[in-house]
Amino acid sequence: MRAMYYEAFEQMPDIRVVPDPTPTESGVVVKVEASGLCRSDWHGWMGHDPDIRLPHVPGHELAGVIAATGRGVMRYKVGDRVTVPFVSGCGRCGECRSGNQQVCEAQFQPGFTHWGSFAEYVAIDFAEQNLVHLPESVDFATAASLGCRFATSFRAVTDQARVRGGEWVAVHGCGGVGLSAIMIAAALGANPIAIDISEEKLAFARTLGAVAAVNARDTDDVAGAVRDITKGGAHVSIDALGSPVTCFNSIQNLRRRGRHVQVGLMLGDHSTPQIPMAQVIGHELEIYGSHGMQAWRYDAMLSMMAAGKLDPKRLIGREISLDEAVPALVAMDRSTDLGISVITRF
Repeated sequence: MRAMYYEAFEQMPDIRVVPDPTPTESGVVVKVEASGLCRSDWHGWMGHDPDIRLPHVPGHELAGVIAATGRGVMRYKVGDRVTVPFVSGCGRCGECRSGNQQVCEAQFQPGFTHWGSFAEYVAIDFAEQNLVHLPESVDFATAASLGCRFATSFRAVTDQARVRGGEWVAVHGCGGVGLSAIMIAAALGANPIAIDISEEKLAFARTLGAVAAVNARDTDDVAGAVRDITKGGAHVSIDALGSPVTCFNSIQNLRRRGRHVQVGLMLGDHSTPQIPMAQVIGHELEIYGSHGMQAWRYDAMLSMMAAGKLDPKRLIGREISLDEAVPALVAMDRSTDLGISVITRF
């Protein structure tokens, strides 16, 4: 099969022919029809993820058709249209048994712990616990875009932040995660505030439901601007980018007893950001992490899509080929693209 492949971190990947994967007894092989290009893939290529073993094939947001199944797989068959959360659980540990596969102690992450979906085929283990059947109404590119950014945002907004109608929700960073969070918060009846340094992204965020916008490039005090808009601070704030500045601002712009959710990855030099802990204590703030979403929670998200309340297809900026994904991956830290790039030609 053709796949994007690299043998060293920060080395330009290339497209080469590598052996086709085979399913484990509990796994399947998926013919990849679409795979999203995500900043997490860039972090992996940079060497920020300790789980990656070289040589490597990246890619973790995927959708496709089952091409082969292991002997122990009963609920899925060849030809089924499927997607999978980027964090897959083993199904046996205590976290999995409690329904929290997103923090499984022995988690499987295509594109990180194993070769991923920037390829014609990808192997997915623990299929019974992790695959999601795709309705015919959801095209493959849209389904692939759900796998990390949209699904992670859905859980961050609905489960971790527990957003309710009428609440102010500040979203720091209007990339794929942030724009998803804005759309989801608006669908729940909340009042999202978009924060970014790009006027183009802020304008797009307004079309997705943001009721206000703050250009962090032009604002000396982002937290103060949010407090002014909300008359006291956001009920919920989400760092959708993952930087010391956005993390600090997200916590600082909360009202008393507000909730901060960290979604953007804090890796490498950014792994230990400054936190206004005196404010956390004095205002009884809540701080949460959010790491993917369980396969069993996809039904709620897909139901909102079927009802027309969520339209993640609007977040897809462009469809590209596997070859075009190479320069796109290595430039992700400098990208100004509006919306998500999805590989649909292999």
